[in-house]
Amino acid sequence: MNKTVAEAIDLVKGCKRELANVKEVDIVVCPPFTALGEVSKAVLNSNIRLGAQNMSEHNYGAYTGEIAAGMLKEFSVRYVILGHSERRQFYSETDQIVAKKALAAHKASLKPIVCVGEKLAEREGDLTEKVLQTQVTGSLAGLTKEQAEETIIAYEPVWAIGTGKTATPAQAQEAHRFIRHLIVKMFDETVARRVRIQYGGSVKPGNARELMSLPDVDGALVGGASLEDRGFADIIKNSI
Repeated sequence: MNKTVAEAIDLVKGCKRELANVKEVDIVVCPPFTALGEVSKAVLNSNIRLGAQNMSEHNYGAYTGEIAAGMLKEFSVRYVILGHSERRQFYSETDQIVAKKALAAHKASLKPIVCVGEKLAEREGDLTEKVLQTQVTGSLAGLTKEQAEETIIAYEPVWAIGTGKTATPAQAQEAHRFIRHLIVKMFDETVARRVRIQYGGSVKPGNARELMSLPDVDGALVGGASLEDRGFADIIKNSI
C-alpha cells in the first residue's frame, strides 16, 4: 500500500529510463489498484508489464470492496499476486482461497504469482518443508498441467520480508528445490522444469546476483526495494 498515482507514474518512468535496453528478463510492476489505469498508459510500448497485487476469487456481483479479474483486464493487467504473506497474515487468506483465485486468474488469462513461505517460528521449529508442502499443494489444487506451467510461484520466507534478513543462498536454494520436487509430485517433471519459482525476502542490488544464480531460483518478487526506481533497476541489472 504505497505510492499515489503521481508517485507510481514517476517510479515507472524512472524504471523505463533505467531499463529501456533490458531484454533478458521479464519485468513486471504491481502498483495499487488506484494507479493501474495511469500506470497502464505509462508502460505502453515498453518492456515493462503490468500486474496487480490481489484479486477476488469471485466474478462480478455483490462482493463490495473486491476487484474481479475482468476489471483488471480492462487495464491490460497480465499478472496478479495471490496469497502474499501479508494477505495470509492480516486478512486470513487460506490456501483454499488462493487456489480459487488462481483458477479464476487462469480463466481470465491472467498469470498468477502464488506466494508461499514459512514464518520465523516455523523455520526455527524445522517445519519449513511441512509448511511449504501444505501451502504449495493447497494453493495449486485444481490446476491443470497447462495452468500450472503458467503459474509463477514466489517463495517468500516471512521472517525475511522487510526485516533486512535474507535467507542464505543455501537456504533459498534448498527451499526452491523442495518446491520444484513438490511440483514434480503434483504434476510431472516437465511442468516442474518449466514453472518459474521466484525468491522474495529482502532482495537488494547487493544480493541479487548471488540469489538469481542459484539453479532453482528463476526470479525475484521484490518488495521494499522496488519503491525506488534506481534500486529496483539495479536489482534487475544485477540479475542478468
